[in-house]
Amino acid sequence: MSTVHDVTALLDDWSRGDRRALDRLLPLVYAELRRVAARQLRRERTGHTLQPTALVHEAYLRLVEQRNVEWQNRAHFYGVAAQVMRRILVDHARRQTARKRGDGAQRVPIEDIAETAAAEVPVLVLDHALGRLEQLDPGLAHIVELRAFGGLTIDEVAHVLNVSVSTAKRDWRTAKAWLRNELVPGSGS
Repeated sequence: MSTVHDVTALLDDWSRGDRRALDRLLPLVYAELRRVAARQLRRERTGHTLQPTALVHEAYLRLVEQRNVEWQNRAHFYGVAAQVMRRILVDHARRQTARKRGDGAQRVPIEDIAETAAAEVPVLVLDHALGRLEQLDPGLAHIVELRAFGGLTIDEVAHVLNVSVSTAKRDWRTAKAWLRNELVPGSGS
């Protein structure tokens, strides 16, 4: 059985209450979760106090605390993991901002989002914009979440969402255009 099928089977067992499945799941998903966390944290400001290992551990603890989740498959698990990482990073940014009252607030580079090489958006501003996008189009917001907070590539997003790469690319372009309009002054039509 391949690792993809192992993960899906273990998630199914875990959903049905088998706690031992959770122990066997961690070694299979840890490396991928750490890779996603490391990629995400490379985009954060220099000197960020969270490390990839800490982000993965916190995300995994929160995932383990999930009750009554009917894990559909590996893709569903990684999608939820991206949402959890987003919440952790946003909560961390809020605590930092509250401590510093906005001075040195955590920022997220948006070169991937808005093709503006030097532009950076505070993580809380991006989170707020993402909330607005969720109200308009939850699918587009989920793609942004997977890319900006989960650190997934377009190919990985397509796999997680079970869509073609061309569909993922088209939706990503649409989401970036919407975000560019929302986040970069003077970029609207």
